[in-house]
Amino acid sequence: MPGIPPSHTPFWHKPLVIMLCGAAVFMLSAGTRQSFGLFQVPLTSELGWGREAFSLPLALMTLIMGLVTPFMGGLADRYGTGWVVLFGGVFWAVGLYGMSLVTTPWMLTLSAGLLLGLGTAATSVSIAMGGVGRMVPERFRGRALGVVAAGGSIGQMLLLPISQQLIESLGWRTALALLALGMVVMVPAAFGLSFRSAAGAGSEGVQTISQALGEARKHSGYLLLMAGFFVCGFHVSFIQVHLPAFAVDKGLSPKVGAYALMLVGLFNILGSYTWSTLGDRFRRKRLLSVLYLSRALLISVFLLLPVTPAVVLTFSSVMGFLWLGTVPLTSALVGEIFGVRYLSTLFGIVFTSHQVGGFLGAWLGGRIFDATGSYDLMWYFSIALGVFSALVHAPIDDRPVERIGVAADQGPQV
Repeated sequence: MPGIPPSHTPFWHKPLVIMLCGAAVFMLSAGTRQSFGLFQVPLTSELGWGREAFSLPLALMTLIMGLVTPFMGGLADRYGTGWVVLFGGVFWAVGLYGMSLVTTPWMLTLSAGLLLGLGTAATSVSIAMGGVGRMVPERFRGRALGVVAAGGSIGQMLLLPISQQLIESLGWRTALALLALGMVVMVPAAFGLSFRSAAGAGSEGVQTISQALGEARKHSGYLLLMAGFFVCGFHVSFIQVHLPAFAVDKGLSPKVGAYALMLVGLFNILGSYTWSTLGDRFRRKRLLSVLYLSRALLISVFLLLPVTPAVVLTFSSVMGFLWLGTVPLTSALVGEIFGVRYLSTLFGIVFTSHQVGGFLGAWLGGRIFDATGSYDLMWYFSIALGVFSALVHAPIDDRPVERIGVAADQGPQV
């Protein structure tokens, strides 16, 4: 792979190995998190809860993940990604096991909300991509980040059917306990990532973190990226938490919801690679506008069609192609504008906006359903926000910032 250091570099510090380990971490984290929608109906039915009681802790997990991710990114930039991932793996295991023992909404809030919020923050896509983004040349960065993003989809494809089968055969509590045990895989993946500081990575290493944050705060394009990424979080959380229940409400088998989310993961592999590869050739801000507008059009068509297994699965497949293509495009655009020295921190802050949107998508879905008996308003909100995000990316100034004595990375300008 281009950009690999001389042969004396330890095998586990080579960019290809770091890229694959980053993908593995995101595979476990995202795949498990995206399977939680399968637990909504069996858990609430057994415990006699409304859907808001289930969706609020998951929304809190999403919000905590967003708020804590920038701090985790700062730790990864300062001390190395491996330490942060080890920290996250412990919280994942403890949180999942605690979730398997819940009997009250408060217990679910503590385990799924707080503990898994910390775990997901330490193993989020921004942590994985920050480590990988510093190790590859800019001209290949988009594709490398696309591989990491695709790792989440591979996890979704693998863990969704496994989770559904475990729920059906052993019950939801045992399924969660076994998922907790699976988080042991985080340990070797963490050791495959760098345990070294990112200081000196790239030519922008002379810049301090305070200067980087001040520079980003004053850049209008950075704020617009945050606004656009908010919408991605809203879409993703609403669909992954509530689509399985939506299918059941329409009289479909619970397996349809599991297969739907599995297809999202399958087609996201193709989508993440396609969008990230296009991002190495064309202006990423324009691709992001096209992607969000496509989501709005897709949801509009979905609402006009009868809800059948074929329609749900087709919708999921197309949505999967549009699913996490936003992540490598957005993270690479942050690196393109500001450089990669503090990529974990800067993208982590953008990711906070994504998770605030995710909080609202997950929580409002349950809240609105309990109030109206329908998800219609949520679908309408999703369409409007897709159009909004397509518009806010258009005016972004995506030129590398100019710094005296520092050469910023150059990105595609087509």
